[in-house]
Amino acid sequence: MSSPSPHGHSSLRTVQVLGGGNAGSSAHVRSLAAGLVARGVRVAVCAPVEADHAYGFSGAGVEHVHVPRSSDPGSVAALRAACTGADLVHAHGLHASFRAVLALSGRATPLVVTWHNRAHAEGARAHLLRLLERRVARTAAVVLGTTSDLVDRARRTGARDARLAAVAMPALRRDEGDEDAERSAAKLRAELGAVGRPLLMAVGSLDRHRGYGLLLDAARAWRRLDCAPLVVIAGEGPQWAELQRRIEDEELPVRLLGRREDVSELLAAADLALLPGGGESRSVLAQEALRARVPLVAVLAGGVRELVGDAAELVPAGDADAFSAAVVRLLDDPGRCERLRDLGTRQTATWPTEDETVAQVLSVYDELTQPRPMI
Repeated sequence: MSSPSPHGHSSLRTVQVLGGGNAGSSAHVRSLAAGLVARGVRVAVCAPVEADHAYGFSGAGVEHVHVPRSSDPGSVAALRAACTGADLVHAHGLHASFRAVLALSGRATPLVVTWHNRAHAEGARAHLLRLLERRVARTAAVVLGTTSDLVDRARRTGARDARLAAVAMPALRRDEGDEDAERSAAKLRAELGAVGRPLLMAVGSLDRHRGYGLLLDAARAWRRLDCAPLVVIAGEGPQWAELQRRIEDEELPVRLLGRREDVSELLAAADLALLPGGGESRSVLAQEALRARVPLVAVLAGGVRELVGDAAELVPAGDADAFSAAVVRLLDDPGRCERLRDLGTRQTATWPTEDETVAQVLSVYDELTQPRPMI
């Protein structure tokens, strides 16, 4: 039996499995790992080395184990070795969870999985994803879903125990004072070409389910405005060439910025944040926009209503005209923008804290690892 730690918890050893992940799941794992270590839990994070460089898992006092983002036998073997001796394995995201299922085959190690987003695919790949979901849901001891929709999906897929996860978004840390931040925002707007015109921002991988096609459809109407806003999209992905061709052919007021390391600064400089697709169940952009008091226009998809409540302008999914009109209304209504800022501040106060997130996860770990008394 493990000896007690100075923090009052048994010296539990957990392995957190991340497949590279998106910004939300990666930031969550970094926060969770740090919180677990602070409570005396020994933590190893299995993730590609690039993820460690980006999110600094090693700096949180955990052991980082490089495991490539693939399900080939070599990667599964590396993960299986890393999980040897673990009291519990916690995987984040569908693909990481499936690799954990393979790595733990034949072992009694409890597996917890967190579904941060719904996986998207088309055609034969969509069928494969459904099979992976079923295998993971039925194997895991507990499935934690970041939205009610994901919890319901896990139950329909065959999960023995599916629960709503408390997932905190680590607070943004800015060292600049108000005056310095204003100067930085003005400089950034000038560099982007948004002097004397509104700046609208979207961020995320350039994938079809992110809704950037709808955003470009909406941007056509903004060309006719006296002061046409500039839309900037931060991110890389397979749709880059297609989107860039449309921007040029239709002369749209949109710029693709590629990968950026200053997303928080871009957001602080923007007049509005835009979420045109349902790619994330707990959108990082939506969370950061509300925290930064930047009004948000979002399509009503996934868990966005559950996340933002009334603190955003929500429009039907797939309706470019409604999205375009909502943006124009906000640009013409400073009072409504201020109201959304205040609602956003209240909404963020209802979100789980990092401490609450760690406490929930630890309670699940205790359920699965503590010996039960004989009856």
